Amino acid sequence: MLGTALILDRRATHLLDDGAVLERLATGAAWSEGPIWMSEDHSVLWSDIPNNRMMRWHPTDGTSVWRDQVEFTNGHYREADGSLLHCSHGLRAIMRTINPCGPGAARDEVVVDRWEGKRLNSPNDVVVKSDGTIWFTDPPYGIASNHEGHQAESELGDNHVFRFDPRTRTLSSVSTWVEEPNGLAFSPDESLLYVSDTSAALAPNGAGHHHIACFDVVDGQALSNPRVFAVITPGLSDGFRIDRRGWVYTSSQDSVQVYHPDGTLLAKVFVPEKVGNLTFGGAQRNELYICATTSLYRIRLNARGIQVP
Repeated sequence: MLGTALILDRRATHLLDDGAVLERLATGAAWSEGPIWMSEDHSVLWSDIPNNRMMRWHPTDGTSVWRDQVEFTNGHYREADGSLLHCSHGLRAIMRTINPCGPGAARDEVVVDRWEGKRLNSPNDVVVKSDGTIWFTDPPYGIASNHEGHQAESELGDNHVFRFDPRTRTLSSVSTWVEEPNGLAFSPDESLLYVSDTSAALAPNGAGHHHIACFDVVDGQALSNPRVFAVITPGLSDGFRIDRRGWVYTSSQDSVQVYHPDGTLLAKVFVPEKVGNLTFGGAQRNELYICATTSLYRIRLNARGIQVP
């Protein structure tokens, strides 16, 4: 045990920055999800899904409501031009906010909300590849009840991982292998795509999956060779991020679990609430911001996240 971390492999001996402690920066949410670092003003935005709002934390301004009545946004990601993508459970769409931090008014638009003429389920998490394509998961959680969206029947009849090319406006299903896809992230060289399967979340009697799957990325636009990368216990891999070495930092019931690309569990960073999602931030991208149930936490690491605008 080292501070708030349990080191399980010597490769993670120096995972925490010297003197690092877990800080609770904000609290008061019903379920915190989808944190995103906003480099322009050194703030963090995140979703409080059941309360249908997005929150903001800033080192000087503290905590505030960034937006209210946001149609149950979940995961977020930045595009190369700084636009902010949202996974909207309520609108069953990927949304884009243009100019989220710049001078003047921000503008929202629908990126994609249908596949082959049918409405999406409820986009959950999203990443942007270096070629500008948008990859996202589409499980049923936003239409399963009115708690985090609007209850409805699925028009697709399945849960997909999608790839959207904004240049051609083409939406492609790249996998249905994951039963209920949730978080996702590319390896640093984008040769691998990791996708979590959280089908155990709604399944009765302990059924369903709670693992992270891994795919090979073929020609930058397709997936092959699906396999289980790591089974997460206790709890689920709701959301995760990857550092520049390829280490995977994932949510779980009691901690942020850290995995080597070879599948070894390296360490656990304990958090006093169930972890939902996380992101790297700070000027050096060495600060891990953690959404856990009611709160937003931060801890400083000897690791740097993949650069996001």
